Amino acid sequence: MSVPAPRSAEPVTTSPDTGLTLLVIEGDPAGPLSMPDITEMSGAVGSPVRIRTARNLTEAERLLTDDVHCILLDLADAGAAGTGPDAGRPDELDTLRQVLRLAPHHAVLALTAEADTERAAEAVRVGAQDYLSRDELDGRVLSRAIRYAVERKRADLTQRQLTESRLRAQENARLERGLLPTPLLAGSGLRFAARYRPGRSRALLGGDFYDMVRTPDGTVHAMIGDVSGHGPDEAALGVELRIAWRALTFAGLCGDELLATLQQVLEHERADDETFATLCAVDISADGRRAGLSLAGHPAPLLVRPGRAPRLLPQEDGGPALGLLRRARWPRRQVELGGLWSLLMYTDGLIEGRVGAGARRLGQDGMVELISRGLAEGLHGEELLDATVAEVQALNGGELTDDLAVLLLDRGSRWAERPADGRAAHREREVRAVRSVRT
Repeated sequence: MSVPAPRSAEPVTTSPDTGLTLLVIEGDPAGPLSMPDITEMSGAVGSPVRIRTARNLTEAERLLTDDVHCILLDLADAGAAGTGPDAGRPDELDTLRQVLRLAPHHAVLALTAEADTERAAEAVRVGAQDYLSRDELDGRVLSRAIRYAVERKRADLTQRQLTESRLRAQENARLERGLLPTPLLAGSGLRFAARYRPGRSRALLGGDFYDMVRTPDGTVHAMIGDVSGHGPDEAALGVELRIAWRALTFAGLCGDELLATLQQVLEHERADDETFATLCAVDISADGRRAGLSLAGHPAPLLVRPGRAPRLLPQEDGGPALGLLRRARWPRRQVELGGLWSLLMYTDGLIEGRVGAGARRLGQDGMVELISRGLAEGLHGEELLDATVAEVQALNGGELTDDLAVLLLDRGSRWAERPADGRAAHREREVRAVRSVRT
């Protein structure tokens, strides 16, 4: 069967001032529903109804311009109005299906004989917005039926778009949840907590990324990074860098060699040459007392030890952000952690929020002050992160526009333990992600 291609244009909206445009499809122009009859009906109401008549679907396709509001198909002549091998065969509903495929965004009315209620109901089931009885047709009924059909079609299209949008959001949520990291720390003796908030509205992933793994030699590797810019391209690149980092780490790379390889990944995968990424990586020894620190244009972690004021680790020896200089080097600095400690790693979304209505930013010093105050109040782990993020947002006067990621690694402090393999924390993030999409 030869069926004309469907039109993609949206139908125009109705207006009492401009009237309505009706496309009538009837096989016999001199039949029961003729042009003079329906034109006379349209003159009986205040708003004019402009009439176009087509004898078959080929003519209907030519006359179906964007200003048509509704299509009226005479089922008595529908078999003759068809196209292709079925033309002339009295299969009215088959022709109706062809009309619906030809004009998926237009309202369709079916015209039937008064006694043929069964065929009329079947036409609505197939997809027509309503049906009219030829024996009771007049100008007022016709005008009302057209307007009702147009509004019902518009409501159906709106509901379909909402449903499709909801399904896409759910699919995106499932995809993004699957791309969130599941830390692998079993056997390390370390605890962790993390908070992640993308700057994009109703998104689960931003350009920030982090990960933690323990290699067979007992070393715990942790990193956090930030891709420049905001959007789905940056989020995708962040995921690629995180996965590449994990693979390279398990392959035995660290420090300068690992960062140089990550830079090659970024250069091949970024959307344009202006995109870069900052990164902080630490390699914690098996005994948990020392760490190697590598910085690529990223702020240094904050070290918290019992009985001492929180302090930032050295960042003077760091290298440039990934993607800025082709032959860059990233020195790896050894730092002493001690017996008991907590290490806070973060992206600039935590420190670049405003303080009040002015242009002043929180900065690293302000963050250290917030952490110190939280510790003095007895907060640790999850509670400390929640309180810190909430305070940063309050100082900013509302939601942060930049992506934010915060990671807290702990060795021997008092806060509630997170499962070492990260699976429960991953499930918890999934629940939070679902809630954020629903709201």
